[in-house]
Amino acid sequence: MGFEWCALIAATLWAVAALISVKPARHLGAFAYSRWRMLMVTLMLATGSLFTGGWQQLPFSAWPTLALSGLVGIFIGDTALFACMNRLGPRRSGLLFSCHALFSALLGLWLFGEALSGQRLWGAMLVLSGVWLAIAFGRRSQDHDWETVRGTLWVGVGLGLLAALCQSLGAVIAKPVMANPAVDPVTASGVRMAAALLAHSLLRLTRMPLSLPERPINREILALISVNGFLAMALGMTLILVALRFGDVGMVSILSSTTPVILLPLLWWHTGSRPTLPAWIGALLATTGTALVLSA
Repeated sequence: MGFEWCALIAATLWAVAALISVKPARHLGAFAYSRWRMLMVTLMLATGSLFTGGWQQLPFSAWPTLALSGLVGIFIGDTALFACMNRLGPRRSGLLFSCHALFSALLGLWLFGEALSGQRLWGAMLVLSGVWLAIAFGRRSQDHDWETVRGTLWVGVGLGLLAALCQSLGAVIAKPVMANPAVDPVTASGVRMAAALLAHSLLRLTRMPLSLPERPINREILALISVNGFLAMALGMTLILVALRFGDVGMVSILSSTTPVILLPLLWWHTGSRPTLPAWIGALLATTGTALVLSA
C-alpha cells in the first residue's frame, strides 16, 4: 500500500472520529477531552509498541524530536482544534483545519525542497479546491445545533487556523525522524502522544480554570473517547507517520485534507440535511484530483 492510500485512509478515519468527538468534547471541554483522549491513546500505543518491540529499536536521538512534534502538533494543535469545534461545529472547524495542507505544502517546499509538478500538481489543486467548495457551501440551513456559533466567531476562526498550522509544523518536525526505516511508526506515535499527555497533565496540576472539566466524566463519555482516540490517533496518526516515511509532507497533507469532503455524507446521514450542489461539485473535484494523484 502506497503512502497515498495511507493518507486517504487516515482522512477517512478522522472524518468518522469527528462525528464521535462532538458529544464528549462539549461535555468535558476542549482541554479535559484532549487530556482523556491522550491518556487512552498513549495506553493503546504503548501496548502495541511492547508487542512490536519498537521501544527498543527507537534511536535515543529521535525522542526529543518526536516529543517536540507531539507538543506542537497534538498538545497545542489538537486542543485548539477541539476548542474550535466546540465553538463552530465540525463542518466549519473541518474547513479551517483543512488549511494545514496549504501550510504543509509551503513548509515542505521551503525546508525540504519538495515540489509538485505535472499531473500531481493539477491533482493537488483540484483536491484543495474541492475541499474548500465542499465545506464552505456544505449546508442548506443553520438550524442544527452543530451549525450554531458559540462565542465569538473570530476566536473560533483563530483557533482553527492555529490547529492547522500546528498540525503542519508537527508533521514537518517528525518528517526527518520518520525517514529512518528503523523507527517504528506505532512507537513514534506513542512518544508524540506521551509528550502531549505529559504537558496536559502538568497544566492540569496548576488547576488553571481552562484545564478543569466542565462536567464529570462517565462511562458513556469514556467509551466515546476511547473509540475516537483509537480511530483518529492510534490508527489515523500512525498511518500519517507511515505516509511521511515514503511521501512528501505537502502531498501527504493534501491527501489527508480530504477529511471534510468525506465528512459531508456522514453529516448528511447524521443531521438529515442534504449538502448543496456546490458541495457535491467540490466532492467531485476532490475525488478527481485524488484519482490524478494516485494514477501519477
